[in-house]
Amino acid sequence: MIRDRDSKYTAAFFTTEGIEILRTPPRAPRANPYAERWVRTVRRECLDWMLIYNQRHLLGNLGEYVTHYNDHRPHQGRRQHPPNPTDVPPSPVADLTAARVRRRKILNGLINEYAQVA
Repeated sequence: MIRDRDSKYTAAFFTTEGIEILRTPPRAPRANPYAERWVRTVRRECLDWMLIYNQRHLLGNLGEYVTHYNDHRPHQGRRQHPPNPTDVPPSPVADLTAARVRRRKILNGLINEYAQVA
């Protein structure tokens, strides 16, 4: 497991599960780019736009955003497909005069998901 040098996680916490700890170098945000990218994305798209009241509110919003991030949000490195697609991607060209589009609000309308309706 790769982790930063924060003192709140002690070695005893991880050794009980047999997990090897790899600590990132101090003051090196590029040492763990995947975690840094995730934190930047969730802050920019979700947390910077809302006022969090308590831990329950935070966890509920993060859970809803993680579902959106993994099931619907397009990812550039995956040819604009989500990591866990829930439906078959539509055909490349759709006739917009006959297509019906459904909008679903995520995080109380902060993010909108669009899907074609049959």
